[in-house]
Amino acid sequence: MSDDEMMQEGGTIKKFCYVNRKAPYGTVYALESLEVVLIGAAFEQDVSLIFMDDGIYQLKKNQDTSDSDMKNFSPTYRALEMYDVEKLYVEKESMEARGLTEDDLVVPVEVKTSKEISELMDEQDVVLSF
Repeated sequence: MSDDEMMQEGGTIKKFCYVNRKAPYGTVYALESLEVVLIGAAFEQDVSLIFMDDGIYQLKKNQDTSDSDMKNFSPTYRALEMYDVEKLYVEKESMEARGLTEDDLVVPVEVKTSKEISELMDEQDVVLSF
């Protein structure tokens, strides 16, 4: 990373990666992850999101939340672009194991293999898993 990329208004930009592994409903992890991402982005940090395991379901179109007490918050992921959060990654193996394709997701993502995801995580300053 260049010095120009690291410096912004006299401060250092940190690379934050949020790893989403949990299904969207039944726990607070998915919603809290989204809130933390928006906060990090508001402070102009370099934010990436990775969706793997059941976390991939957070991005699934047409979620039916009628059996839960939670509102479907998946459309909120479309707002990430307004916060300059454009680095969304999905683990290929997790997506395939769940029978999903990129067309099943509410936002555009970059599909990466497990190995590529691991390499991406290694490049981050901070990795938070939800």
